Amino acid sequence: MSSLSYLHRFEPGDGAKAPPLLLLHGTGGNENDLLPLGRQLAPGSPLLSPRGDVSEHGMPRFFRRFAEGVFDLKDVAQRTQALADFVAAAAREYGFDPNRLAALGYSNGANIAASLLLLRPESLTAAVLLRPMVVLEPKQLPDLTGKRISLLSGRHDPIVPVDHPPRLAEMFRRAGASVDLHWLDTGHQLTEGDLQLAAGFLAAES
Repeated sequence: MSSLSYLHRFEPGDGAKAPPLLLLHGTGGNENDLLPLGRQLAPGSPLLSPRGDVSEHGMPRFFRRFAEGVFDLKDVAQRTQALADFVAAAAREYGFDPNRLAALGYSNGANIAASLLLLRPESLTAAVLLRPMVVLEPKQLPDLTGKRISLLSGRHDPIVPVDHPPRLAEMFRRAGASVDLHWLDTGHQLTEGDLQLAAGFLAAES
C-alpha cells in the first residue's frame, strides 16, 4: 500500500498556527463528511480527512468487523498501522506539524483514533472521540503521558455498550493520558452539546 493511498481531502490552515486536525468519519461516511465540522470546531487549522479503505456493503469504514461490536482484531491492527503511516506521509507531503496533530473521530472513526493512540501513540497529541467503544485491549499499554483525550458518549446509545466508555477512559488513564469522559442525554447521533464540548477541547490545543 502506498503511504498516501487513502483517498483523502486536505485543507491548509490559515497560517495562524492552529494545530492540525485529523478527521475520521463513521461507517458509511467519506472524506467530505467531517470537513464542515472541522472548519467550525477548529477554525484556522489544517484539516486532513481520509476515507476509510474498507467497504462494508459499499459503506466505507476504517477496519473490518464480523458483526456489530465484533471486530476483526488482526485487521484493526493492520489498518491502524497503515493509517499511522499515511498520516506521517501526509504531514511530510502537506507540511503540517505531526507533533501537534489532534484527531476528531466519530463512531468507527473514534474507534480507529483510539487504536492509533494505543498502537501508534506518536501519531496524535490529542483526540476527541465521539461515541467510542472498546475495540483493542493491549496487554501492554503505551505511554500516553502528556496526551489529552476527550470521550463524548450518549446515555441512550443503542450501539455502544454502556460499560465501554468508562472502560476505555480508564485504559487511557492507566496509560498516563489526561482524560475527560462526558455523558450526554442522547443516543448515537451528535448534538449541540457534543459540538460545544469538542470546540472547547480543541480550542485549548491552540
